[in-house]
Amino acid sequence: MSKKIALITLGCSKNTVDSEFIAQELVDNQFIVKFEEASDVDTVIINTCSFINDAKEESIEEILNYLELKKSGEIEKVYVVGCLAQRYQAELLQEMPEIDGVFSYAQMPDFYRLLNADFKNHQTRRFLSTPAHYAYLKISEGCDRSCAYCAIPLIRGKHVSKPENLLIEEAKNLAQSGVKELILTAQDLTYYGLDKDKKRTLTALVEKLVVIEGIEWIRLHYAYPQGFPLDLLDLMRQHPKICNYLDIPFQHINTEILQTMKRGSTSDEIYRLIEEIREKVPNIALRTTLITGFTGETLKQHRELIEFVKRVRFERLGVFTYSPEEGTSAFALGDTVSQTVKLRRMEELLAVQQDIALAHNTALVGQTLKTLIDREDEEFYYGRTEFDSPEVDNEVLISKTMALEIGAFYPVEITAADYFDVFGAIK
Repeated sequence: MSKKIALITLGCSKNTVDSEFIAQELVDNQFIVKFEEASDVDTVIINTCSFINDAKEESIEEILNYLELKKSGEIEKVYVVGCLAQRYQAELLQEMPEIDGVFSYAQMPDFYRLLNADFKNHQTRRFLSTPAHYAYLKISEGCDRSCAYCAIPLIRGKHVSKPENLLIEEAKNLAQSGVKELILTAQDLTYYGLDKDKKRTLTALVEKLVVIEGIEWIRLHYAYPQGFPLDLLDLMRQHPKICNYLDIPFQHINTEILQTMKRGSTSDEIYRLIEEIREKVPNIALRTTLITGFTGETLKQHRELIEFVKRVRFERLGVFTYSPEEGTSAFALGDTVSQTVKLRRMEELLAVQQDIALAHNTALVGQTLKTLIDREDEEFYYGRTEFDSPEVDNEVLISKTMALEIGAFYPVEITAADYFDVFGAIK
């Protein structure tokens, strides 16, 4: 078997972490692993996503593309792992017999044996696919929530917190390799510890992470609103290493829709939580995601969602159109809002957010912000402030008038603003 493998990752940051653990297993077995590139390899592993319909379609399209390369003789083997493999293993094997193997999570040791690899079951060492200066730290697997629209518990199972000692060791290994920013991720960060300690212990975990030498930023992704641990905000305010940033998906604001979604929150509770968050951490950047066109959503409820965006003025916001997923409780309710209406409502929400985003960015002009340089091209260096996560948020564009180091921090004065980026100069 060839020792050159392309590992293609689709979907979220949690999949990224999974791919990095897979890559470490392969590298330790003397394989050469390329991320997102299939040139000069014989074997391709596709780590798939099946969260929503668009993700499933992307995964299928990617598989078909690589099967075409196999058919033309450019590659020899195509393997499929990840969420799509977990959920539709039999269907994939039946519909695409050209695939050389489809492996669920429990079958990954069998996959390594197929590759003649010695499975070491790494839990704290990963071969990074991200730039060397930042990495995702997945603190748990699965989800105990019962959101009506979400298939994640069907795919990933119940919530399992990764032991704190392993996370600390993993974070130290990442810091020693040069990582400066840890991005904590999970299906639900704030549930951490409940399955093992019968209490939420995310704050205690973060307290231990902030003292790790070499880590300068800690960023929090995917906090569930219900039962949010407010002591985490006290810690965020006290420790400059913890970015004033929180990704907290609210999904909707209408109480009736929230009840149908089985989100466990009311409109009043969400507004109260946002007020508490901003009171405790006044300089925080809030990112949320919203679902538009959920089953039964009326025009009045959509307008309530628009007013929510206008009133709260989120610093960062993403919008998804509702995608019915088989096996979820909402699937039986049907899909009552047409795709045309869903797309129009999404565009309306994004148009409102665009003006809000410009106002937030304009308010930064004249401020000097600590900025981490991620990448460069011929004209600019591209960095991020503590208010921005990689790939999904704003960037700071800095003209190349002097040499900067990728992965280093610099004080940058914001000189101009656009809708979704700002421009700056080294102070």
